[in-house]
Amino acid sequence: MIKKDINQNDILNSELLNIIDYNYIFDENPIKRIITKPVLENSKSRLETLKKKIQTIENCNLKKNASKIVFADGNIESSIMIVGEGPGQKEDELGKPFVGDAGSLLNKMLRAINIERDKIYITNVVNYRPPNNRKPESKEINKYSEFLKEHISIIDPKILILMGSTAMEAILGSNKRISKERGQWKDVIIKQKNYKTIVTFHPAYLLRKPEQKKFSWEDLKIIRKEIDKKNISI
Repeated sequence: MIKKDINQNDILNSELLNIIDYNYIFDENPIKRIITKPVLENSKSRLETLKKKIQTIENCNLKKNASKIVFADGNIESSIMIVGEGPGQKEDELGKPFVGDAGSLLNKMLRAINIERDKIYITNVVNYRPPNNRKPESKEINKYSEFLKEHISIIDPKILILMGSTAMEAILGSNKRISKERGQWKDVIIKQKNYKTIVTFHPAYLLRKPEQKKFSWEDLKIIRKEIDKKNISI
């Protein structure tokens, strides 16, 4: 077996070395670190392919009634990914998620735990505005959930935040109540990979039910604690 030199402070540990079956001699010489996230250009290409797939979807009333696709916003290299419900009128006009009143509240919620919106990645379950801003129907959620799971797989976040019952249904199933599921870490397997996931209320719901903000604040503190515990860079 050929022995290779690597830095003692490198991210590889002895357990990983055993898994990949290499022998090493440790020294203090710097080396290039292993890149664990997908190459940026590959992610961009996969996202563009996914977007085109959604744009060519057939037999979709949401698409027929919407002005434009609302795909995503934010940093595609982020370790934090938020999934909302679907576009509203303002989102439909601008082609970006969370830009109306709910978006303003989301920005305030993120800043409350020292996160700037442009440092994370945001998308919705459905990518076209439901008529009259209604809640997406279960058949629509099911239809778009495969696109969403592909989206999550491409971004590959360390923390996945599901905002609202629609996002919860798309990922966890329809037999859940958000009041019972929120604020708890869950391990969700998507395309054979585990994602640390938490459910919380959607900002639009909080605008209608401001008395529920205290629960969202508890959820936000849980998220911030996990970020700090895992030393996640944002």
